[in-house]
Amino acid sequence: MYNKQEELEVIQQGTEEILVREELVALLSSNKPLRIKAGFDPTAPDLHLGHTVLLNKLHKFQQLGHKILFLIGDFTGMIGDPTGKNVTRKPLTREEVEHNANTYKAQVFKILDPEHTEIMFNSKWLERLSSQDFVKLAAKYTVARMLERDDFHKRYKNGESIAIHEFLYPLLQGYDSVVMKADIELGGSDQKFNLLMGRELQRHYQQKPQVIITMPLLEGLDGVQKMSKSLGNYIGINESPAQIFGKVMSISDELMWRYFDLISLQTPAVIRKLRHSVEKGENPRDIKFLLAEELITRLHSSADAVAAKYAFIEQFSKGNLPDNIMELSIPGINGRLTVPNLLKLAGLVPSISEANRMIEQGGIKIDGIRVEDKALVIKVGSEHIFQVGKRKFAKIKII
Repeated sequence: MYNKQEELEVIQQGTEEILVREELVALLSSNKPLRIKAGFDPTAPDLHLGHTVLLNKLHKFQQLGHKILFLIGDFTGMIGDPTGKNVTRKPLTREEVEHNANTYKAQVFKILDPEHTEIMFNSKWLERLSSQDFVKLAAKYTVARMLERDDFHKRYKNGESIAIHEFLYPLLQGYDSVVMKADIELGGSDQKFNLLMGRELQRHYQQKPQVIITMPLLEGLDGVQKMSKSLGNYIGINESPAQIFGKVMSISDELMWRYFDLISLQTPAVIRKLRHSVEKGENPRDIKFLLAEELITRLHSSADAVAAKYAFIEQFSKGNLPDNIMELSIPGINGRLTVPNLLKLAGLVPSISEANRMIEQGGIKIDGIRVEDKALVIKVGSEHIFQVGKRKFAKIKII
């Protein structure tokens, strides 16, 4: 059991911002189970490790005895969250949303305890709103306030289009908090405007405004942009142990510590000890092994983690590569290269179209992991073993 100070420290660990901290302290002092909301729009069928930044924090709340309200935005997903977008986002169809939502339900319980998690769908209440209800809801916020949001402001200033339905998204996300009677809502740091909308609307509906906790955005494998399936820089929750292990081993030593801080369940004290061991000369690769094993154990099993580790070592540390493997240094373009471009520059394929064809056929591997995404980006400063077909190998460093 934690005392109140320890409980607060657990909640604060790794957070970006808490609004308002004094309100959080008061909620914790009430000694009642709190309603913790986190929403996910089913915009793609697979969750990735970027999502686990929030899921891990929800898991911590569960350990502290609070109730998790895992909201699947099946209604708002058809609108499309405009956060961070410089163009109007293409809405998803009902069929796409339903398919993706079903996969989410199965995936989240790899991290959350199903007995203490309530999965909710916002179509349950949003589809019941009449046109009159929508007008009343829209009347609770002004266009001027909407345009204070950074992405809307930039698009308006640049003369870029903003569709009216995009203004509805933050309103509906805020209304979700009203219906769900959320005490606390978690979200990425890019969601701050939408989370504040929940506080504002709860006041309008004579509810106590929710506390907001924002979490940092996890960088993808390139170490630059946030993890995203569309950018090809992600590690999927449902990927195989071998794929997860290989991808974790491909990240930079510097990025490894960011992953430890945001998606590992190790305590800050343990992470500091691991950092100290590297500073004293321990190979960062061995610390990366620990991170990969932890993630695979949580997402699959400890046996899978051990098997993936030894398969990786067998592949790359015991001579399973050609004796005279070619070593190259390739300059990055704007700090990064896609795999097809890299293979063409390295002379491993005659053309980019051939590289794309081989990726489609499963003929390209990086560090023993088959490449499935033609848009996968390789970061400057990284070094990997590339395999093209059965016989072409090259160790390539991006400079």
